[in-house]
Amino acid sequence: MTWPAPAKLNLFLHITGKRPDGYHLLQTAFQFLDYSDLLDFELRDDEVVHLTSPLDGVSNDDNLIVRAAKSLQPFANRPAGVNITLDKRLPMGGGLGGGSSDAATTLLALNQLWQCELSTDTLASIGLSLGADVPIFIHGHAAWAEGVGEKLTPISPDEPWYVIISPDCHVSTEQIFLSEELTRDCEPITISRFLSGEGRNICEDVVTQYYPPVSDALHWLAQFGNARMTGTGACVFASVDNKTSAQQVLDSMPSHWTGFIAKGCNQSPLITSMTLQN
Repeated sequence: MTWPAPAKLNLFLHITGKRPDGYHLLQTAFQFLDYSDLLDFELRDDEVVHLTSPLDGVSNDDNLIVRAAKSLQPFANRPAGVNITLDKRLPMGGGLGGGSSDAATTLLALNQLWQCELSTDTLASIGLSLGADVPIFIHGHAAWAEGVGEKLTPISPDEPWYVIISPDCHVSTEQIFLSEELTRDCEPITISRFLSGEGRNICEDVVTQYYPPVSDALHWLAQFGNARMTGTGACVFASVDNKTSAQQVLDSMPSHWTGFIAKGCNQSPLITSMTLQN
């Protein structure tokens, strides 16, 4: 089978503090999209992990897909080699979680294909060592997240159609989190307050200051709905009434941007695909 690695949205993002080790304390809500990178796995009889479609500017040793596969090799019950082919559809550096999702899909797929038989919690623990967002993709349900993003509580927000726009820029997450202008003392809110409409992406103010294309995209999209940025950007999104309306908005998008439409999903398309397979 071809394994999906779905996109996610941060429906809001607050920073409530900073730990002594420099990591920021967050509150956010994740929801998946039915739009994904696609991965194929061909097992080998040796212990080589080979990514057949490397990403420009990313060495194989730094690629989260390769790192995820290698982290699972000690648990395999068969010769743990694999050729991995990636069909990259999610924009890199867009705040959609593509790299983390690719890593999570790799862990879940190879756990099955290599017969590792590790639990979801164990895979999530391995995933956390790769990146703070990896566990949400492994658990596979829309979630409220706190701490550095690792404390997850399942939630079930509405599942609307979204228009997602990717401005022509690549936002540096490190730059945003190091910025002196970033608000780091948001008042904590509750899940019920979020579900009733509270919350915003506190990073938007800094990102739009440093990256005018993100500001332009937010301003344009706001004429169709509540335009927000996901993560630290650069992608922005808005929910609309239905698929037809979403497509109409996308069709009117300025040609110097790229974008897509997708349905919000509280269960990850990866988990749905694995359930159907089994």
